[in-house]
Amino acid sequence: MLPLEGYLVIDFSQFLSGPSASLRLADLGARVIKIERPGTGDICRTLYTSNLVMNGVSSVFHAINRNKESFAADLKKAEDADLIRELLKKADVVMHNFRPGVMERLGFDYASVKAINPNVIYAEISGYGSEGPFKAKPGQDLLLQSLTGLTWLTGNADDGPVPMGLSIIDMLAGAHLAQGILACMYRKAIKGEGGLVQVSMLESAYDFQFETITTFLNDGGLNPERSAKSNANAYLGAPYGIYPTETGYLALAMGSIPFLAKLLECEALFIYKDGAEAFERRDEIKGVLADHLKTRPTSEWLKVLEAADIWCADVLDWNQLFEHDGFKVLGMVQKVTMNDGYSYDTLRCPIRIDGEKLYSSKGSPKLGEDNEAIIKEFIGREDVYEVGK
Repeated sequence: MLPLEGYLVIDFSQFLSGPSASLRLADLGARVIKIERPGTGDICRTLYTSNLVMNGVSSVFHAINRNKESFAADLKKAEDADLIRELLKKADVVMHNFRPGVMERLGFDYASVKAINPNVIYAEISGYGSEGPFKAKPGQDLLLQSLTGLTWLTGNADDGPVPMGLSIIDMLAGAHLAQGILACMYRKAIKGEGGLVQVSMLESAYDFQFETITTFLNDGGLNPERSAKSNANAYLGAPYGIYPTETGYLALAMGSIPFLAKLLECEALFIYKDGAEAFERRDEIKGVLADHLKTRPTSEWLKVLEAADIWCADVLDWNQLFEHDGFKVLGMVQKVTMNDGYSYDTLRCPIRIDGEKLYSSKGSPKLGEDNEAIIKEFIGREDVYEVGK
């Protein structure tokens, strides 16, 4: 039995941040009913963030909304809203990621839901919270990366601001929301109390940088300086970075420069003898390493470095990764199937419970495909199956 079996989550959220949180709850056993707008549904169905359309909708929707049910309802229509309220009375968790004020206008804010379900756990993600000059801005990942200093940590010194190649703030906010929900679930189990969980993408982006920001706060307010070559962390000295080799790339973490000089038989590194030079002359050292590591294949460097217990790694693309035994042994890929029979491959939940990997064969839902079953189960009416149409 999965830990959250028996819990009902009503999820109004769309796109990435909220749905990533409800996906994690679903994989842990919760039943997630996704509330969607009739006709269009979750914006992620049609806002193609990839160029791959699968069974009529974006691949991203399939990835983030597997293992859920879909209930289509127009929250601005009184009859649809009344049906949703019946669902909310039975919910353990209600969640959304709309801008501040939207759920209040619709009548589904925390106070309104608590009035009909006093012990509910109500969870919400916003872009910037409910106060401050940013609060009305769109909570979009690239904008959050740009506003929070994150883009000055990636890339080399001359690159200008460089965003990460993932919607990282969306995913972090979703993870933080799931953490808050799970904490409130525990409190509810112990004390019988519900609660309000609030996460902003802005604060999640700051928390993501807690290590580097702590250094900044205690370093006289100096902005981080990325190295000119092979930058991987603005606050770490040489050799920390990724270097081209004769056949590919090599990642090098921390290591003594004098020791590396001998190990790699790199005479040009012999002049660096003081540990402080790894920071003070970081760009020089990385430049020497970059030139030297190009002279031999990655496999040869790995053999030398790993034998000496130096932290290093090959740099794999996804084709190489998926062929590697280190990936295959984890069983990360699972096949899921939609109710219409369409199947696709995706990743499983990364959590293991009692040593067991968590797989789920249920794919993403068609828009509103669960309306009839949900109305019959929770509301007991047979005259409203056309809700949301």
